[in-house]
Amino acid sequence: MPKKKKIDSQEKKTANSSKKSAQKKSELVGGTQTVGHLPVVGIGASAGGLEAFGKFFTHMRSDMGIAFVLIQHLDPTHKSILSELVKRYTSMKVLEVKDAMPLEPNTIFVIPPNRYMAILHGKLHLLEPTEVPGLRTPIDYFFRSLAEDQKERGICIVLSGTGTEGALGLRAVKGEGGMAMVQTPESAKYDGMPRNAIASGLADYILPPEEMPEQLISYVEHALYKVPGTSAKPIPKGTELLDKVFILVRSRTGHDFSHYKHNTILRRVDRRMAVHQITRLADYVRYLQENPREADILFKELLIGVTSFFRDKEAFQILKDKAISKLLEQRSPDHPVRIWVPGCATGEEAYSIAIFFRELMDCVNREQSVQVFATDIDNDSIEIARQGLYPTSISVDVSQELLARYFVKEGSFHRVNKEIRDMVVFAIQNVITDPPFSKIDLISCRNLLIYLGGELQKKVLPLFHYALRKDGFLFLGSSETIGEFSDYFSVVDRKWKVFKRKESDFPDRPVIDIVPRAVVEPVESHRTDLADHTHKPNLRVLAERIILNEYAPTAVIISEKNQILYILGRAGKYLEPTTGEFPSDILAMAREGLRLELATAIRKASVQNMDIRTEGLSIKTNGGVQHINLVVKPILEPASLKGLLIVFFEDVVIQESAVSDAERLRPHESEEHPRVRQLEQELRSTKEYLQTTIEELETANEELKSTNEELQSSNEELQSTNEELETSKEELQSVNEELTTVNAEHQQKIDELSKTSSDLNNLLASTGIGTIFLDQDLNIQRFTPSVTEFINLIHTDVGRPVSHIVSNIEHDGLEKDAKEVLNNLVSKEHVVRTKKGRWYQMRVLPYRTVDNVIDGVVVTFVDITERKEMEQQLKQSRDQLERRAEKCCEEIKQSQLWCEGMFKALPDAVLVITPDRILHEMNPAAEKMFGYSKDEVAGRSTELFHTNPQRYGEFWLSVNEVFERKEVAELDFDAKRKDGEIFPCRYTVSRIRDEKGDPMGMVCVVKDFSKNKGTIE
Repeated sequence: MPKKKKIDSQEKKTANSSKKSAQKKSELVGGTQTVGHLPVVGIGASAGGLEAFGKFFTHMRSDMGIAFVLIQHLDPTHKSILSELVKRYTSMKVLEVKDAMPLEPNTIFVIPPNRYMAILHGKLHLLEPTEVPGLRTPIDYFFRSLAEDQKERGICIVLSGTGTEGALGLRAVKGEGGMAMVQTPESAKYDGMPRNAIASGLADYILPPEEMPEQLISYVEHALYKVPGTSAKPIPKGTELLDKVFILVRSRTGHDFSHYKHNTILRRVDRRMAVHQITRLADYVRYLQENPREADILFKELLIGVTSFFRDKEAFQILKDKAISKLLEQRSPDHPVRIWVPGCATGEEAYSIAIFFRELMDCVNREQSVQVFATDIDNDSIEIARQGLYPTSISVDVSQELLARYFVKEGSFHRVNKEIRDMVVFAIQNVITDPPFSKIDLISCRNLLIYLGGELQKKVLPLFHYALRKDGFLFLGSSETIGEFSDYFSVVDRKWKVFKRKESDFPDRPVIDIVPRAVVEPVESHRTDLADHTHKPNLRVLAERIILNEYAPTAVIISEKNQILYILGRAGKYLEPTTGEFPSDILAMAREGLRLELATAIRKASVQNMDIRTEGLSIKTNGGVQHINLVVKPILEPASLKGLLIVFFEDVVIQESAVSDAERLRPHESEEHPRVRQLEQELRSTKEYLQTTIEELETANEELKSTNEELQSSNEELQSTNEELETSKEELQSVNEELTTVNAEHQQKIDELSKTSSDLNNLLASTGIGTIFLDQDLNIQRFTPSVTEFINLIHTDVGRPVSHIVSNIEHDGLEKDAKEVLNNLVSKEHVVRTKKGRWYQMRVLPYRTVDNVIDGVVVTFVDITERKEMEQQLKQSRDQLERRAEKCCEEIKQSQLWCEGMFKALPDAVLVITPDRILHEMNPAAEKMFGYSKDEVAGRSTELFHTNPQRYGEFWLSVNEVFERKEVAELDFDAKRKDGEIFPCRYTVSRIRDEKGDPMGMVCVVKDFSKNKGTIE
């Protein structure tokens, strides 16, 4: 019993919560609802979208207070009937959008053809597209607008469709804290859009369309219609539960978010709780423990950044004019420009900067080495960035000119071309915990600082100052600032946050406090007053510099193609430039005695992927011999530098005594062993032959390189042709999507027309009305089965003139009537008879189309045989009734005569009185008794015959008392004659009733008793 009581209590609590939720939702949906409280759901679809729309809205409730916006690829020249088709699946109001139309709850808004649509302050605005038809991206365009206007209240759904559209818009919605749903590819008629949206890794729900409404309703009620007492309470910073969330994420991913902005973290956590319909943070902590995959998803949520190519184009133009152009002017061609893009996400910003440098170099006709280092802590984002493969919807941000020049079309994607990709190096790096880059000319860190707490920002900005060269530039996001570090940076453009590095007063840069990975201690514990370092040299940097210069061996970093990338130390003793153009190949610069062994060691190190050491090499220098040990070491970490090699030259000092002993022994050995001299000669010959072979191979390589360049040129031409074909294919694909949509709409209409036609045929057949449809030339177009009973028609008669058809109707004017109706537009009716004796009501009417155009004649035949038979029977019955009535009238007349004779012949006085006691009729005996004529008393009261009013009242009172007991009253009262004589008499009063039994008057028979007895008192 206690258990039942607990369950009842829980059910009551749940019921109260639901009641509060419904009340809260009612308040939001009612008249007091503001635009900001209205959930907006954008639904994007392409080919096959109509079917998905139908399944979705068939299962969607119509009272949730949600505004739905449907975006679909539509043929710009075709009038859309999408709104009409959607109405069949929902009771919600469905409207085709007009410009500046405000959003309303429980309403579906449909995008019109050949328009882009955006949302601003709760109103839908229409814009004309500027792209060519094959590149239009209305879905991504609206999703981005939805994210910017509705922020975390925005919801996007990606349904069936081809191509990649929807993925970028989904990323924008998720970046603002919104929710995203995607249709399962298996349930989609075309799975291109769903698969690309799922590949982004940001979809909250992946469901079939019919299952989406239930999950959407739950999400809206938990996340947007928050019921007081059910949502998570505000969590103060540093609470144990939130710390547990940080610990679980850190143990799973290795990254600590405890010093990120508190409000940002809470919004992301609250969003994940709403997705799983969890209301308590303690329950979410347990869910994280039980589902480690959720920690990865939360990590992704915390890292979502809104990025795109050339984001804030005005800001990029300012950067180009005030920073990039300055760097190219100041930097010499042999010194590369170094750019660092921390928090690069999927690489759009890094590629954008590289493209701007390439554009400016082409504009000033100058080549400059540019190195862009792009870093992020998310490995998946870095992998996407390295591929440089983006959906075609980037055409919203990248002009057609830049797409054609710096991107290569690959199916439904655009890939950044090799020239730009070679300028950018992507690497995994945590700007908080990992060492920074150095000697950087430009740092572009946009929309990263807004996620960091104040303590981390105080570490990152000095780190950027340390990483920049003198007069280097810092490029921040529009919502970010340098804060209290105005002594570190000067303002170049305040609006678009471009800053320039200031030189500090102290000779060495301040010590940068790098927070160890996954162990983030409070910033205050490591905080160092910068003022204390203004006059203290950096001993660590100084020591490292001395050790490298005095004791470290000379080293050269080379690429897989033996190209020299970096030289550390003095390499002139081992490498010597040749005459002519400065070479970059290390083998071409190797001194005599080093080239062969160096080539062998490099090849072994590359193939075996291990360190190769060669000792005891003798290299000819300027007038002498240098003895060295050669070490070639492959670079395995970091992953971004994998494939490079580092070559160490270790000098070896040989003692003079050892050399002299060797010189003394060598002649002696030569004399004793002449075979040694022969072998040395063969070795020299072999070396010379090998050298010749190497030179021939180099010549052949040059020729192959030239041939390769020609092939590359041909390949570029083929690539250009392929791009044009891909563009044409994309346009055809877009047209195909539009045609598919139109075809689906037409198919839907055909199905409706087919059903309507079947309904009409069944209706006409069930009525039994024979109908013939004639065109304007009176040719038969259609007829119902009933008409074949009296007109000889078969299916092959369709199209024949009606005059050629044989009829069983005894009427020859059908064709004439049809012509008259066509000419006069006035219907005609006839009652016609068939040869079998059946009767029909024939009506000839003009055939009117829905546009009120006369397009023929409709002839209907209604069977009225039964009516005719009934009319005949009624006529016969009427004749019989008339005869009977005449006979009855005669009988009644004769009866009246008998009654009248009896009335006049009665010896007693007879009075006919109305219900209001007025004399209506009296017989001759009454005239004689009372002395009045019939005309004198007609219409007068019976009081005329009584002695006084009192006696008159007593008389009728007594009559009524007798009537209560029986129908006839006999009373003895005095009466008065005309001459005033009073005489005794007996009144016999009887009621006259109608057919219903209601009284309609009285008959009073009066007998004179004056001759029998005296006056009656």
